[in-house]
Amino acid sequence: MNDLRHLLSLARPWRWRMALGIGLSVVVILSNVTLLALSGWFIASMALAGVGALTLEFFTPAAAIRGLAVLRTFARYLERLVTHDATLRLLSVLRVWFYQRLEPLAPARLQGFRDGDVLARLRADIDSLDNFYLRILAPAIAGLISSVAILGVLFWFSPGVAVIDGVMLLLAGVIVPLAVASRTRASGHAVAGLRAAIQAASTDLIRGLGELQVAGAVARQAGHLSLLSQKLIAAQRQQAWTGASGSALSALAGQLGMFCAFILLVGAGHAGGIAGNDIVMLLFAVLASTEAVAALPTAFAALGVTREAARRIFSMAELTPAVVLPTRSEMPATFDLTFSAVTMRYAPEQPVVLDSLSFRVAQGQCLALLGPSGAGKTTILNLIQGFWDCEKGEVLIGGHAVKSLSDEVLRQIISVVGQKTYLFNASIRDNLRLVSPDADDAALWQALTQASLAEEVRAFPAGLDTLVGELGTRLSGGQARRIAIARAFLSHAPVILLDEPTEGLDATNTDMVLNALKELVKGKTTLLVTHQIQPLILADSRLVLES
Repeated sequence: MNDLRHLLSLARPWRWRMALGIGLSVVVILSNVTLLALSGWFIASMALAGVGALTLEFFTPAAAIRGLAVLRTFARYLERLVTHDATLRLLSVLRVWFYQRLEPLAPARLQGFRDGDVLARLRADIDSLDNFYLRILAPAIAGLISSVAILGVLFWFSPGVAVIDGVMLLLAGVIVPLAVASRTRASGHAVAGLRAAIQAASTDLIRGLGELQVAGAVARQAGHLSLLSQKLIAAQRQQAWTGASGSALSALAGQLGMFCAFILLVGAGHAGGIAGNDIVMLLFAVLASTEAVAALPTAFAALGVTREAARRIFSMAELTPAVVLPTRSEMPATFDLTFSAVTMRYAPEQPVVLDSLSFRVAQGQCLALLGPSGAGKTTILNLIQGFWDCEKGEVLIGGHAVKSLSDEVLRQIISVVGQKTYLFNASIRDNLRLVSPDADDAALWQALTQASLAEEVRAFPAGLDTLVGELGTRLSGGQARRIAIARAFLSHAPVILLDEPTEGLDATNTDMVLNALKELVKGKTTLLVTHQIQPLILADSRLVLES
């Protein structure tokens, strides 16, 4: 419930829009009930007038029926428009809010989560929260307000009928939905968890397809994904059956309420207390009043999924970043790198990765970091970028501790070229402008020329508008690597971090990348991590990490 209250607090900017949607839902429900009750009264009155039992003024109720029909249609349209608009606005705000909470957590606090699980929280779990307002909160509040109004009118006509309808509404609108929510709680939690598991398994299958084929494990992974899908379908089927059963019980409660009211009203009619046309009106009103709570059983069947989705989102969003950087800081005047007696471990119970490490890279110099895998080379790069904090000692850029620099300053002064170049499924132009949104085409072509990629891009039919595909699959590994170098040229960052920049490239692409990097690192403070010999031509000195 704390998670749902947190969700309501995020919805505060749209509270009046949400309240308007609930108000329109009340208008729809009351107009429907009134229309059916008045229609029943009018038909019965016409029949009685036909046999001379009463005198009827025809035009006023006929006009009221037409007016209610128009009001119901118009209010229903506005209600759909307002409630869906409020829901989509809430989801858009929530998605941005969640991403803003995730960004400071990466990569340190997110390393324990699978990529597919994070993606499931960002997409499927947030999408599941559309149930909260649209299918749970708004129908429940509108049903409560409408029920009170209906019972008040019925009590004015017949207290006995009001009591019967109150019991019926309590059964159909409270007891049955709560029972449905209780029965679907476990399956709702399972649905949210299985969605994340399927997302993670699908990601593993797609991204690791090559490795799975080599290992002969594609069928096993596909079978695992199929098993998860079957479990998800079973959980969703249980929710659907339970929700449908709840709706049937609510409808049955409405029929029983009308039957009990019929018994009561027939007796009152024989006693001369209530006219025949009023009896029909009250019976139709009792029958129609079930609409006020008809949607609740199905809605509460989704409560388990909604609650679990909210828990998964807020449990991740409330994690504390490994490093909390200041919001503002000064730009360093110089850009030399210094490690001063740095001791680093990734968790208190884990072994030391760096033990009292000290070194300095003068501004404009390139230091190559060498050593076996696990020696701490990538850890050094992570510390410089402010992703982790050291246990002892300090990491400084231009005499300023990294943890005293703001995230904005760090991203401006550091550019990274690694063995994995992350490209969005967009054009080459859009991928380059990530680091310089205001760069014109001339600046983009200059950066591509410096990265030895301009001629190849010009050869593409669409040029800068060429789509690179998902994760850059339409480009070769060397071309993707040189786009990363072009980004570094566009950023004009004074500190360059090269993480295995030629890993996985053939000889031709290695030469092209190295030629581009020679230009990139001129006058820049550079750290080079490599296992290969060729990139060492960039280095002014070497630091070998052992043990």
